[in-house]
Amino acid sequence: MRTEDSTRGWPWRIHGDGKTIRPGEIVLPEERMTWPRTIGIGAQHVVAMFGATFLVPLLTGFPPSTTLFFTAIGTLLFLLITKGMMPSYLGSSFGLLAPIGAVTGFAATSGEKLESNAMALAQGGIISVGVTLALVGLVVHFAGVRWIEVTMPPVVTGSIVALIGLNLAPAAWGWVQEAPLTAVITIAAIIVSSVLFRGMLGRLSILIGVLVGYGAALIQGEVDFSTVATAAWVGLPTFHAPAFDLGYLGLFLPVVLVLVAENIGHVKSVAAMTGRDLDGLTGRALFADGLATTIAGAGGGSGTTTYAENIGVMAATKIYSTAAYFCAAIIALILSLLPKFGEIIATIPPGVLGGAATVLYGMIGLLGVRIWVENRVDFSNPINLNTAAVSLIVAIANYTWSPAGLEFAGIALGTASAIVIYQVMTLIARWRGTAPVPRSGAEAGEPEVTDRR
Repeated sequence: MRTEDSTRGWPWRIHGDGKTIRPGEIVLPEERMTWPRTIGIGAQHVVAMFGATFLVPLLTGFPPSTTLFFTAIGTLLFLLITKGMMPSYLGSSFGLLAPIGAVTGFAATSGEKLESNAMALAQGGIISVGVTLALVGLVVHFAGVRWIEVTMPPVVTGSIVALIGLNLAPAAWGWVQEAPLTAVITIAAIIVSSVLFRGMLGRLSILIGVLVGYGAALIQGEVDFSTVATAAWVGLPTFHAPAFDLGYLGLFLPVVLVLVAENIGHVKSVAAMTGRDLDGLTGRALFADGLATTIAGAGGGSGTTTYAENIGVMAATKIYSTAAYFCAAIIALILSLLPKFGEIIATIPPGVLGGAATVLYGMIGLLGVRIWVENRVDFSNPINLNTAAVSLIVAIANYTWSPAGLEFAGIALGTASAIVIYQVMTLIARWRGTAPVPRSGAEAGEPEVTDRR
């Protein structure tokens, strides 16, 4: 691999003639095609992240336009902090769905307004995640990433990602019950489109499924357009001030571990595709995502993370130009300033959300399994087996613990269980020599994390 040097990604130089990419070539982060082509690729990145990014505010009741606004701002900050050398769009993080839902009650669907105090408290939780992630980024920047690999080996990382998705299952069922037929149509459309279409369309199966489900809901009279007619064409998104309650920290802070894994996975993915050693940018990426999440929480947007969908666009086009992501952020920013557009998105009814959530939450759970498989986690080893087994059941059953007015629920307790059980069993095994100590992904020569939301 070529080692990443101090060259900044801007001003971007033209790749070749700016019109063609010869076989075997790629457009590097510091390069770009002609501006019309670059803007077109940027628009493709917006489409790729659109369906998933908008599902998060719809599933939590947050304003869609506000979330889109902060993803655009966060992406611009990310490009600036990573010196224009790390191509990424910061879309909405699915990892925050469960803690936000625990605070708001998953009551908001179809654009229903959240109770103001509940939304403010959820924002406070998002800010706590962002600040903590930014601090982790600073530590990684100066101390390296090895300590994360030791603390969170593949069995722990996979367990945490899996338990977050599986903990959300009851929320999906609640929406499905409101419109079962629409939900089934949405699920079927997502499943079929993922294997029916090739290339980019196949990667947009969630967006296609939502559109098909929305059409079915329209036919059945389940869509309410009353708010669309009164919305302005141009205007600022709705901003909302946060509030803080230490009692909710236990719900949100475990998500930091997921965002760390996602960002490291993104850096490793881009490094593999561009043939560069980008480990030196890992700390910057974590800090940038933490800052973007903090700003989003402060104004009423969802937390952010890097997106696998955009990795797919880069892999398909061979264009890793950060100029394309700059264009994507500007396009998203413009769309966020169209209130009528945001209200149209908010009309997506519960049945469609329930169908999409069924697939989405299951995918999050199986991403954890994917980490186990890719890193060849050995479940015949009692350390790995007990780490995963206990943490998953704690999260799925939503165990709760309320000491001194603080409440720790399934995800927080499951995450703590995974880390503590693994570390304690490892110490005992080393002391007694009773079980082989599992190797980390780095020691085994396998990728520890993969890019995911």
